[in-house]
Amino acid sequence: MSAQNRIDRAFAGLKQEGRIGLFPYLTAGYPDRAACVRLLRVMADAGADAFELGIPFSDPLADGVTMQITSAKSLAQGTTLADAFDIVAEFRQTHDTPIVMMSYVNPLMAYGFERLCADAARIGVDGFIVPDMPLEEAAELADAARQHGLHYVYFLAPTSDAGRIEAVGGQSSGFIYCVALVGTTGARSELSAELPDFLARARAATATPLVVGFGISTPAHVARLVGMADGAIVSSAIANLIEATPPEQVEAAVDEFVRQLRAATAGTTAATR
Repeated sequence: MSAQNRIDRAFAGLKQEGRIGLFPYLTAGYPDRAACVRLLRVMADAGADAFELGIPFSDPLADGVTMQITSAKSLAQGTTLADAFDIVAEFRQTHDTPIVMMSYVNPLMAYGFERLCADAARIGVDGFIVPDMPLEEAAELADAARQHGLHYVYFLAPTSDAGRIEAVGGQSSGFIYCVALVGTTGARSELSAELPDFLARARAATATPLVVGFGISTPAHVARLVGMADGAIVSSAIANLIEATPPEQVEAAVDEFVRQLRAATAGTTAATR
C-alpha cells in the first residue's frame, strides 16, 4: 500500500512515538449530521489517531444494543452512504485524521464496489471494514479498494484458529481488527482473560498492526493493550456518553473522555517491541 495512505502514516508516526493508536468509532449522522462532524473534529483535536466511521444499517448483526440505537437514530434522520461521504468531505476541510468506514455489505454492494472505492478515495476515506463479508467472498471489494489506494481490513476473533490467523494476516491491509471477545459490540467492565493469548497468537503470525475493538470502554482497558496490540477502537462507551450528556455539554464531555483515553496509549507497541 502506498505510504500516502493516512493509516500507514499514522502507524509510522505511532511507532516513532512509542505508543498505541486511539481509534474512536462514531456512527455517521449520529447524533445528527452537523453534530457528527463537530464531534469528529473535537475528537481529532483531543488526540484521536484515526476514526472508524460506521454506516448506519438496519440489521447490524455485529453490534450490541448501544450501536443498534445509534444506527436506528441515524437511519431515522435519513442518513445514507452518500451522506456519510458528505460528512467525511466536510471533516476533510479542516482535518487530515485517517478515517476507515465500517459498513455491512448490503449498502456497499448497492452502491457498487468500483464506484464506492473511487468516490471514497476522492473524498478522503482511507479504508473499509465489513464485518459480514467473509474472507472468502471479499476479493472483488478488496481488489477495488487496493486499486484506489484504500485499505481493506479483515477480522480475527479469539476463536480464530492458526489457519485463519495466517490467512487474515496475509490478506488484511492497513491493520487487522482483533475482536476482543466472543459476542457483539458494547461497553464491558472487564476485558476477556483470553485476550492476551489471542493477541500473542496473532502477533506471532503477522507483522500487520493489530487493533482491538469490542468492549474497549475505559482508559484502563486501553492501557491494558499497550505492549499487546497497536491500537484500540472505542465505540459504545463514547455513544453511551453522548446519550447520557445534555446536548449542550456533549462536545466538552467527549473532548475530556477522548483526552483520557489518549493519555492511556503511551508505551511500547506490539509492532515495535
